[in-house]
Formats: sequence, structure tokens, C-alpha cells
Amino acid sequence: MGKQAKATKKFERNHLKEAIDRRKDFAKIKQRHQKNDKRKARNAHKSDEDESDDEEVVDDKEDVNKDEFFQEALPLPSTNKDKAPPTNGKRKHEDLEDAEQVDDVDVSDEEDELDMAALAEKDPEFHKYLQENDPELLDFNEDDNLDDLEVSEDEEERPSKKRKTAKEPSTSKVSLEMVKKWKQAMQEQHSIRSLRETVLAFRSAVHMDDDEGKGSKYTIPSSDVYHEVLVTALKEAPKVLSHHLPVKESKAGKITVPNNSSQFKKLSPLIRTFSTSINHFLPNLTDPATIRMTLQSFEPLLPYLLQFRKFLKQIIKSVASIWSDNTTDETTRITAFLILRRLLTISDAGIREAVLKATYEQLVKSARSTSTHTIAGINLMKNSAAELWGIDQKVSYTTAFSYIRQAAMHLRTNITKPTKDSYKTIYNWQFVHSLDFWSRVLSMHCNSLLEAEKGKQSELRPLIYPVVQITLGVMRLIPTSTYFPLRFQLVRALLRISQSTGTYIPLAAVLLEVLNSAEMKKPAKNAATTLRPLDFEINIRAPSSYLKTRVYQDGLGEQIVELFSEFFVLWCKNIAYPELQVPVIVMLKRWLKSASKQSTGNKNGKLNQSLLLLVQKSEANSRWIVERRNKVTFTPRDRAEVENFLKDVKWQDTPMGAFVMGQRQQRDSRQKVVAEGRKEEEKRRQIDKMAAEEDSDEDIEIN
Repeated sequence: MGKQAKATKKFERNHLKEAIDRRKDFAKIKQRHQKNDKRKARNAHKSDEDESDDEEVVDDKEDVNKDEFFQEALPLPSTNKDKAPPTNGKRKHEDLEDAEQVDDVDVSDEEDELDMAALAEKDPEFHKYLQENDPELLDFNEDDNLDDLEVSEDEEERPSKKRKTAKEPSTSKVSLEMVKKWKQAMQEQHSIRSLRETVLAFRSAVHMDDDEGKGSKYTIPSSDVYHEVLVTALKEAPKVLSHHLPVKESKAGKITVPNNSSQFKKLSPLIRTFSTSINHFLPNLTDPATIRMTLQSFEPLLPYLLQFRKFLKQIIKSVASIWSDNTTDETTRITAFLILRRLLTISDAGIREAVLKATYEQLVKSARSTSTHTIAGINLMKNSAAELWGIDQKVSYTTAFSYIRQAAMHLRTNITKPTKDSYKTIYNWQFVHSLDFWSRVLSMHCNSLLEAEKGKQSELRPLIYPVVQITLGVMRLIPTSTYFPLRFQLVRALLRISQSTGTYIPLAAVLLEVLNSAEMKKPAKNAATTLRPLDFEINIRAPSSYLKTRVYQDGLGEQIVELFSEFFVLWCKNIAYPELQVPVIVMLKRWLKSASKQSTGNKNGKLNQSLLLLVQKSEANSRWIVERRNKVTFTPRDRAEVENFLKDVKWQDTPMGAFVMGQRQQRDSRQKVVAEGRKEEEKRRQIDKMAAEEDSDEDIEIN
């Protein structure tokens, strides 16, 4: 025999004995009916064939073959065995795993009434107390069971034979008085019955336009009732559940849910139905306030939903899709982010991995197109997702390693087996934003100051090397002037890693390659152009109309000076700065000498002057370091003293630091002017659009 499945072992341990007893009882009933049927057939036909059938009838006292029972799914016997209906035909086969999802005991309303009658006889005082304090407990109705609520996913996909043949239940209209009554009962008494009715009405409201809502118990007659049902369910249902199923949370963030209690087993179908309805409701919402209220109702349910792992992963995807939607307002996206963060805090490693994967996949999916309108939302996603990846760094490391390895394999395939369009899998916004996102994760959680406070290195620090190597490889995949904007995007990502982690990354060579290209060494062909300056923040590819133009050459020069300055300022206080800047300064002076020639130069005085100023500031910073280095008494072997060199001096007080601060202020002022101009242009377009619509309406009226 093969190895038994885990579900089979669990069934044998918990439900096997009861299942065998039930099936034996049903077998006796089945045999009795078979014998009666054959007796009637024998009396009617009186043939030899009937006699042979009579011999095959199995006696009640004979043992039934157990293999037959495990091959058939047998229903529970009725409480009154004498009134059990005859069963003809074969039952549908079911797996042992499905038997786990069936409740062990099915108590009918008649039995409950009998129990309460017996309670009134044995303990009249307690029965009177129940009548005074909780009369709903004594009011039984066949609709009070939670059986019509969703219990499992299999129930949705494979409805039972009994449900198929059952008559459709009668529906009743929900009124405002009913909703107010349920709301009052939930607020004052924390009534489970009112909670159940509210959840059923909420499910009907959510599925009004679906086929699933046709057989619901309630119908929503008006928009006022619809609004009241939604608000009542979303605000009051979590409070009632938290009252009956209190969740305890330790200081370390570990939660304790009473999932083994009878109350949890009773309310779990209701929790599942309510959560399923919310999950179905979310994608259809457009109003930001309603989306936020719906998301906020999810947070109290998260501890209970940890028991439904498969369904919880669907909820994670729904919430992550709202968080990554660029058309949603920022407040709503932050609300969705807080739900994901809360789930990461209270869940186990499996759910945490699902949350991290969902956030990364939604981030990459939403970053497919980047423009001035979407760049702010994409940066919000990258920063918030980077925070999530630091909550559990063990899970984050394994998950991030798989994605980074996947990116490395894409790059290797393009290098070793290039095709005509294979580079497009690398040179796109999704890949660029992915590398930029990993740089944000590493810079946020591998920060040297944070590691010093914790007294240990981050578990994500080993990922710095592969991310840097992949990024450098992507830069040099196609070293043409068309993709210089992409190179600048990735240089900024590596500068972020170097600044936060203290890791030296040789970026000067990458920038010198841009300077030595024909785009920068030769003069521009059409100096007088009407093209706007290229926005390098939202472009990874320069249009062909910009190539070999003065506006593109000036833009490249500004980017090179900015990135060289940011690279130098990272090490402006380092004791080895004079030696670090020598090779770069030599190359820059050599380039300036060739570019300044009247015959073969680039004839771009603005670019040459900005690079010359950068060289002068770097040399001044080098002399400043040498003056202070000559006064030290320690040797290079004293690593602690070397690290503490100029530790008390702010980087803004160095010559290079002061230069970079001035450059940043100029860029900020220019960006503000551009942003204001863009807003005015958008307003002008809206006014023109409204005027055009009014003119079209007037023309229609005239016609």
C-alpha cells in the first residue's frame, strides 16, 4: 500500500469510528428496504427470477462488508429511524477528505425544543431566567441554523444532491425597521441571531446582480435599505464577533484565538460567509470612503481568518490589488497597506510569504507604465512594500532570493543567448522598478546605523552583492545613447544602497562610459531645436528625435554632473578620499581637454564648464582631507580610528558637501517651477475640454 494522506490519517483518528457506526445503521435500513422491495416484486410477478433475487437478500444480522461503506458516501440517519425515507439508486462517491468537512452531529430544531422543555421541568428557575434575559435562545425556527451559510469552498463548487433537489426558500424584503432592530440588538445584547440575519442580508445586498443572490433569504427593495444594511454589517458585525470570540494579543504581537471552543465552531460558517461577501464586494466599489470602510472591517476579522488559509490568500490578493491601484486615492491605498502589515504581524511564515509575494507581484504589475501621473503612486508602493519586507527577515530573505535569482536568470539568458527582441524582457519599466525596489528594501533594512543599534547585521545583507551585480550587468547590456536614461535610473538605485549600507560600489566607470560616447564628445547636429528637455525621471529610453541634439546633450551633462557629485559626496569625509578621486579626476581632465578643442571638440561650453566646476570642487575636498589627515597620529592598521575619522563633522561642512547642497536646492526650485507649469497646463486643458463640451451641447440643441 502507498503512504496514507494526511487528511486520511486525521479522518481515521477523529471520525472513523463514528462514520462506521453511521454507515452500519444506514446499511441495516437499506437492507430492510431492499428486502421489502424484493418481497413485493416476488409477490407481484411470482417468477423464478424473483426467487433468485430473494436468495440474494442479505439478512439484518449479517455483517456488512466494510469496503463497501468506505467506497460510498452515506448520509446521516434521521433521528426517528422508523420514519426514514426509502433510498433508491446509488450514492455519489466521495473522498475521505470531504468527510472531514461535515459536522459530527446534526441537531434538529425539534430536539432543541424537547431539550428546552425538559429543562423547564428539571430547572424551572433557570428556564425563567433565560426567558427574561435571552428570549431569543428559546425561540426556535428552522431557519436559525447556520447550515445555509457557507462552510467550505467545496460546497460552492460541488453542491450536494439534497441541495439540488430542494425547493427554493421563500424570500422576504428587508425594511429599515428590521435593520434598525438588528442593529439595536447587536449593540445592546451582542445578539448572534441578529448578527446572522444581518450577514444574510449583507450577502443578499452584495450579490444583488448575481445568480447567487436569486436564492437568498432576503431581498433589498431600495437604495436606503441597501445603504443601511452595508453600514450596519460593516460596522457592527466585527464588534459582535470580537465580543463572543475575544482575541488576546501578547506584547510580542502573538495572538490567541479560541478556535477550539464550541462558540468558534458555531460562528465559523458565519465568519466565512461575511468575509466572502466582503471579498466579493471590494472589487465592485468605486467610492473611496466606502472602500476604506470595507477595508477597515477586515482588520478585526484577520485573527479568525487565519484558520481559513486558502480563502485568506484570496483576500490578500484583493487587498493587494487595491493597494497597487494607481487610480485609487492615497488614503485608501494606505488603509489597504495597513491591513497587509497587520496580517504580516500576526500570521505565521506561510501567510507572511503569501503577503510578500502578493505585494511584489502587484507592484511589478502596476509598474508596467510610468508617467508623471503614476510615478508618485509607484514610489508610494515601493516605499510601503519595502517596509513590509523587514518585518520577518527570514521569510523575506528566502522570498527575495527567489525573485532576485529569477532576474539574474533573465539577464544571463539575454547575455548568453541573445535574440533580436530578447533585450525587451530586461529593458522595460517593470524590470527597472523591480531593481529599484530591491535597492529600497536593502537600504531600508541593511542600514549601518540600525544594525549598530541592534548589535547584529541584517539577514538581508547577503542580498546586496547579487542585486549590485545584476544592476551593473543590466546597465551594460546595451551601451547605446538611447538607453542612457535607464542607466541613470539604475545608478541612482545603487547610490541609495551605497549611502545606507556603507558599501563601496564603483560607479565612476559607468558614468565615464557615458562621457566617452559619441553623443557627448561630438557636437550636436541641430543646435537650435524646439524640443522640450527630456524628463529623465519618467523615461528609460530616449526618443529617436532627441538623439544627437543639443537639448539631449545638455540633459545628459546635467545628469552626469549630478550623479558624479552624489557619488563623491558619499565619501567626502573618508580618509582615503584623495586616492579615491584621483583616477576619476584624471579621466575627467583628459575628457575636458579633448572636448574643449575648437576643431574636434563638442562645442558645448555649458557642459564643459559644469564638469570643470565639479573637478575643482573635488580637488578642493581632497586638499581639505589631506590637511586634516596630516594631523592624525594613528596608522591605517587602526581600523577603529580610521572609521572614526571626521566622525563629528557634518558632510554639509565639507567643500564637496556644500557644492552638492547648492546643486540640490537648484534642482528642487526647478522641479517646483515645472510642477506648477504642469498644473496650470492641466487646468487649461480641463477648461478647454469643458468649453468644447458646452459648444457641442449647444450645437445639439440648435439641431
